[in-house]
Amino acid sequence: MTEHPLARFLVRRTPFYLPVGDEIEVFTTAHDLRLPVMLKGPTGVGKTRFLSHMAARLGLPLITIACHEDLSATDLTGRFLITADETVWADGPLTLAVRHGGICYLDEIVEARKDTTVIIHPLGDDRRQLTLEKRGETLGAHPDFMLVVSYNPGYQSLMKELKPSTRQRFVALDFDFPPSHLERQIIVGETGVDEKVGEMLVRLAGRIRSLTEQGLDEGAGTRLLVQAARLIKSGVEPRLALERGLIAPLTDDPDLTAAMHDIVDDFLPGDK
Repeated sequence: MTEHPLARFLVRRTPFYLPVGDEIEVFTTAHDLRLPVMLKGPTGVGKTRFLSHMAARLGLPLITIACHEDLSATDLTGRFLITADETVWADGPLTLAVRHGGICYLDEIVEARKDTTVIIHPLGDDRRQLTLEKRGETLGAHPDFMLVVSYNPGYQSLMKELKPSTRQRFVALDFDFPPSHLERQIIVGETGVDEKVGEMLVRLAGRIRSLTEQGLDEGAGTRLLVQAARLIKSGVEPRLALERGLIAPLTDDPDLTAAMHDIVDDFLPGDK
């Protein structure tokens, strides 16, 4: 049996993921209908983990591109390279997925340059085409190609806003902090800590998330809770685990840091 050309991008083990709603069903249907998908939500609520889970579940390669302001269309599509004897074309990550089939994931697409997002438009409608201008070639997307993007609506600004002409090409899945009973299951299932630790972390996170009303950019995502739980499970003293795994990554503001320490004191009163 011939190995998939993008075998190195296959997710070999299905990551743990606990569904919150109908996201698995909708994503699977979008894949079957060859529709692109947009994952919307704050940092650390499971967007990337969900996509890795779905890639493994569907048996598709997953090529992830972290978008940034210097990302060019050429970085996505490819370029000519000069070797010792000749000039050769090298496909970019988007072209590889279009040509051979797989999920191309543009993480935080709102950070990319406008000329970069424009090239995905023909891939996000019925054409399912990618134009390689430097090669004078137009590629029809492989049947297994799927375009997925993510962005954090909370960080949108007038300078970094996803245009309606881009947004309206996608099926949108909204992600947010899971309900407390599911978040506890995620923490316990992901790290192996006992239920009491999982419950404490969820309740503590709820208090910290309320600090967004006092200037905290974003509340503690589930990913941070899992991070702190792993430290605790490995033997790190709980207060230190919360300091290094949860509080410090959230902010450098001294007032907000002090407020979070006060919250921790409420949960670990005898552990100072």
